[in-house]
Amino acid sequence: MTTRLGVLVLPEHPGRTGLEVWQRVEAMGFAHAWTLDHLSWRTLRDRPWFDAMTTLAAAAVVTSRIGIGTLVTSPNFRSAVVTAKQAMTLDHLSEGRFTLGAGAGGPPPDSTALGGPELSLPERTNRFEEFVTLLDRLLRHPVTTFQGRYNSADDVRMIPGCVQQPRIPLAIAGAGRRAMSLAAQFGQMWVTTGRPDAFEAETVAFDRLRGQMERLRGGGLRKLVNLSRIVADPYSSPQRLTDLVGRCAALGFTDVVLAHPRAEGVYAGDPRAFERAVLPLLPSHKVPQP
Repeated sequence: MTTRLGVLVLPEHPGRTGLEVWQRVEAMGFAHAWTLDHLSWRTLRDRPWFDAMTTLAAAAVVTSRIGIGTLVTSPNFRSAVVTAKQAMTLDHLSEGRFTLGAGAGGPPPDSTALGGPELSLPERTNRFEEFVTLLDRLLRHPVTTFQGRYNSADDVRMIPGCVQQPRIPLAIAGAGRRAMSLAAQFGQMWVTTGRPDAFEAETVAFDRLRGQMERLRGGGLRKLVNLSRIVADPYSSPQRLTDLVGRCAALGFTDVVLAHPRAEGVYAGDPRAFERAVLPLLPSHKVPQP
């Protein structure tokens, strides 16, 4: 299976500027483009930051080919019912190009933003299992009733249903046993960032990815890795990026994502170096002049 290259665009670009970024990455030939779903994020908490679902709705209507998705949403501040309705809407706006990426959710600030208590890791995993189970039902059926500990649905209508059948693809993130089991049971894609909380030495990071792949069950799953969370300078040269993507493919990854370069801070990079490195790996492109 051919390794597809995707791009992560942070939801920080206002108005027309943001739309132009999404149009440009489509023109470059990326297979898919994603955005983070947080209320705020790490060192960018006090910087401009927009809602992921609204951002993707705008991206859906100014593009026509590229896949779009969340990388990833979580039950930290989203209910399964509202998330499913938004996902169905995005599936229609994009004419079947949307993938719902979902994860268990991390620590504060997102996890406590709504005023609830901070959950332990096992509790977050329990909530995530329930979240995914209910998402699957809502996205498959026109009417759903479900009673859970963290999410419930009472006679919820999902009409007209998804463009993609039997439902929108789910990309399940996580490297723990239970998250991987959820990916095998409900997912069409599995997502990893290696070690989610910190960068590691490159050899250690790839050894970690190898171990995760060996533990994963579900032969039909696509496997996606965010390369910009694995190494700090993935596109410092075209040859380096080619080599890194090749290493990911050799491990069995079907999809590799790079962060779109930012001017400073996290994911900072040179846009020209980014384009020089990625274009040889993209099947077709027609890049508009800036």
